[in-house]
Amino acid sequence: MTYDVAFFIALLATAIAFGGALAHALELPNKMHMPQADYFTVQQVYRGWNRIAFVLAVQLFSLIGTAVFARREPYVLAGAVLAIVCLLCAQAVFWIFTFPANVATANWTTVPDNWESLRNSWEYSHLAGAAFQLIAMSALAFAALARARS
Repeated sequence: MTYDVAFFIALLATAIAFGGALAHALELPNKMHMPQADYFTVQQVYRGWNRIAFVLAVQLFSLIGTAVFARREPYVLAGAVLAIVCLLCAQAVFWIFTFPANVATANWTTVPDNWESLRNSWEYSHLAGAAFQLIAMSALAFAALARARS
């Protein structure tokens, strides 16, 4: 039963994390050509999105729990481990590219001279994060299918 709960929470948290990441990815084409004033206005909708960190923590711990419970089920274990790696990669991209852009712009309230390169870094890093979360979600879906067959 504990295994089922951990797996369910991992699936749910990963789906929620992927949802937020996908929203960023889908917005990218419309935002990349906005004038500076419009772009900075639109960026204000992200205030408070740092609370997604709670979901990401739940995602990580539930994935670790799922991996521990699945240690004797190689296909489920592989899916859980791949999802963990993807989550960590998404976080690495965030901290290396997205967060510095947030800092340089004071969360998009200050316009530095290089705002366009910061915008590119911010937008494309979110696209990369969405790709990693998509792979994580897919890995868990395959793991769930493998578990259902066993």
